[in-house]
Amino acid sequence: MRKRQQKISDRSRLLTEQRLVESMRLDQLSVEDALAVMHSQDAIAVKAVASQRTQIARAVKWVAAALKAGGRLIYVGAGTSGRLGVLDASECPPTFGIDPLRVQGVIAGGDGAMFRSKEGAEDQSEDGAAEMDARKVGSGDVVMGIAAGGTTPFVRGALERARKRKARTIFLCCVKKTPAEAQADLVIRPLTGPEVLTGSTRLKAGTATKLVLNQITTLAMVRMGKVYENLMVDLKATNSKLQDRAARVVAALTGLGRDEAIALLERNGGDVKTVIVMQKRGLNASKARKILSIYGGDLRAAIEA
Repeated sequence: MRKRQQKISDRSRLLTEQRLVESMRLDQLSVEDALAVMHSQDAIAVKAVASQRTQIARAVKWVAAALKAGGRLIYVGAGTSGRLGVLDASECPPTFGIDPLRVQGVIAGGDGAMFRSKEGAEDQSEDGAAEMDARKVGSGDVVMGIAAGGTTPFVRGALERARKRKARTIFLCCVKKTPAEAQADLVIRPLTGPEVLTGSTRLKAGTATKLVLNQITTLAMVRMGKVYENLMVDLKATNSKLQDRAARVVAALTGLGRDEAIALLERNGGDVKTVIVMQKRGLNASKARKILSIYGGDLRAAIEA
């Protein structure tokens, strides 16, 4: 019982667990006034992330280097933090055409915790360590632990084991350093402060987390040559929306009409980069693919070489 009370006492000092003065009368405010409070607090999350630009830039470079060399980015979290990691990982394959195994999300409690809360699962540090063993994490990987409150045992166990297995480690949290904090090679710490609804880190802390993950994977993929100008050139056209987007990308970069772009994509397996190189350099599909292969899939290099 004493240990449990100690845990409660420790958590009560975290920024994310303290009460926000501006929302003390939340249950008495009009909807319009409550929204005004939430909007002003959301702006704090954006500023908090901006304060971590140097650390985020370092993370981007680490992740890009690991992925270029054949390694992986593995997110680890529990609850909202875990779901945001799984969400970001799941969106990388269709957006950037990367193998799903290269960017992974691990959530305490397993896949079922994505849809139904399993809060007790976060308390088992050995489960986090076991996940790293099961995935054979190694020196070529980057493991990023996400814990808004900074103390999640599942995340701490995963990061400790990942470090022992020689992976590079990153820790994302929204509180000041605590004795129970996970050890990592790099810490990203947007201090978002107390939540409008006390302790509900799916609010500001969740917003800040989503922003950081967006920035890391998007810019890492840019550095890998999966973006040309500001266009997705490695997208996988797995539905009608993405097929339309692929055609618009080809049209924008080659001057072809939309119907011509669609026809050319259909004849070449929907491969956006190949079609663009074919048009830009006047090559057939085989030669375009060869040039892309020579330059590691970097479209700009393939076009300008």
